[in-house]
Amino acid sequence: MDSVRVRAAGPDELTTLQRIEVASGELFREIGMAAIADMPPLPLDALARFRRAGRAWVAVDRADAPVAFVVVDPLDGAAYVQQVSVHPDHARRGIGRMLLDKVGGWAADRGLPALTLTTFREVAWNAPYYARCGFRPLAPAELTPGLAAVLAAEAALGLDPAARVAMRRPTP
Repeated sequence: MDSVRVRAAGPDELTTLQRIEVASGELFREIGMAAIADMPPLPLDALARFRRAGRAWVAVDRADAPVAFVVVDPLDGAAYVQQVSVHPDHARRGIGRMLLDKVGGWAADRGLPALTLTTFREVAWNAPYYARCGFRPLAPAELTPGLAAVLAAEAALGLDPAARVAMRRPTP
């Protein structure tokens, strides 16, 4: 991880971000979740929107090549982590946490009190991982309208609502 650094995503890196997302999604195939692995990555226009808004960061290797990324949207007064993906060749090295910490600092600088996200409750590199990164699951009564809408949209895409969870981590 000592050779990895985080910086803003560049306009010429968006297809690389899609490739990272697809590669990281392949891990779902290994645990019997092929439908998730087969989901398309974020569209280029969405990634471009995140980048133009200053809400897309990449973790890059020594050659300045992206190996992971995170994109964030403001949602209900918090920083909603729309997507964080680490290429499997670079997984388990603290890079995802590094990206989440970057987002935490960005959010704190803007007076946002927390990071939020939605994820799979039982997948080892989802909710259990985020719990180790300081996120806590939200009870249904704690859901903001925006997070409830995200979970409803995920259900409409066919994701089992019982398998999904919204989580929150205070900013530093």
